[in-house]
Amino acid sequence: MDRPLEGILVLEFSQFMAGPTAGLRLADLGARVIKIERPGSGESGRQIAIKNIFVDDSSLVFHTINRNKESYAADLKDPVDIEIIKKLIKKADVITHNFRPGIMEKLGLDYASASQINDQIIYASVTGYGKAGPWARKPGQDLLVQSMSGLTWLSGSESDGPVPFGLAVIDMYCATHLTQGILAALLKRSRTKKSVLVEVSLLESALDMQFEVLTTHLNDGRKLPQRSKVRGGGHAYLSAPYGLYRTAGGYLALAMGDLRVLATILGLSGDHYEQKENWFSARDVIMKEIGEVVLQKTATEWVSLLESQGIWCTEVNDYPRFFSSEGFVNSRMLQNIELNDGTALKTTRSVFCIDGHYLFSSKPAPQVGQDNERIKIDYLEN
Repeated sequence: MDRPLEGILVLEFSQFMAGPTAGLRLADLGARVIKIERPGSGESGRQIAIKNIFVDDSSLVFHTINRNKESYAADLKDPVDIEIIKKLIKKADVITHNFRPGIMEKLGLDYASASQINDQIIYASVTGYGKAGPWARKPGQDLLVQSMSGLTWLSGSESDGPVPFGLAVIDMYCATHLTQGILAALLKRSRTKKSVLVEVSLLESALDMQFEVLTTHLNDGRKLPQRSKVRGGGHAYLSAPYGLYRTAGGYLALAMGDLRVLATILGLSGDHYEQKENWFSARDVIMKEIGEVVLQKTATEWVSLLESQGIWCTEVNDYPRFFSSEGFVNSRMLQNIELNDGTALKTTRSVFCIDGHYLFSSKPAPQVGQDNERIKIDYLEN
């Protein structure tokens, strides 16, 4: 199919997670994404492993993030290679990087220099905490930013202490922001015919992720997030019944809704159910009482009963149960990547559905420098 970004050339100097994940989104949308990597070892993300799993001498997580791309190996300290990179910049539409502040300036590849080479370049950078300021030199890493930004006090129960997400959630959210910024810049360039600078940071993405609760915090007297004392509470700022509940078989998730209706179904009563203003202040009492009742049936039985009464709920699945569900199978979210040795790597597809078509791609992550010759033919010899 004709993908939206067909014909767009992206030079990816990015490493690890946020920048390369944005590159993955652009590649799935049709852009030609070329990773600029150091000869031999490649980008550092090739050695960052989950569960110490490696495929073709690179980590499994690298393959997950860098499928559907090409690799050009260049020594950025070598003047000859730098001149080649500058020739590629002249042909490119987008540059992404997440080097520490000052690195691209030393290489002569900063925005001012790149836009001299190509006055229509989209130059997109990711930093941990911005280019300047007291934190500019701190390592921009997901867990560290979660911890610094207050995010770890939003999950779990009151007695848990700080609880980090079990995902690199800041990196992924920042990658989304970077992708959006690049797409917006491409639209602006189509009008102005001039280069555009796009800058995002992990810290700003962490704050944007919390915009609802931060706005609440800034307007409720700056009270600290109030997590439930009852284990399973799903949100520090939402009223009962929002959370997870143990049942006679499995766990039940209850989302927001009219607590009076739920109380009637469960046979519960009291002012804390009738008066809506009590649904947050009496949250712990309400959740404890609901928890005692739902222990009488299995999660499957509760979902059957509660859904029929318009209550928003679901069973809490583990991966095996979710993967076998009709909803997951219908989503067609899995695809196979064809590795260089002929084996297959199963992963997820792009989330986009364009003109009625899901965006699948079986192209694996590249080996270091495997596309040098083809890239030279396409961009450097004419």
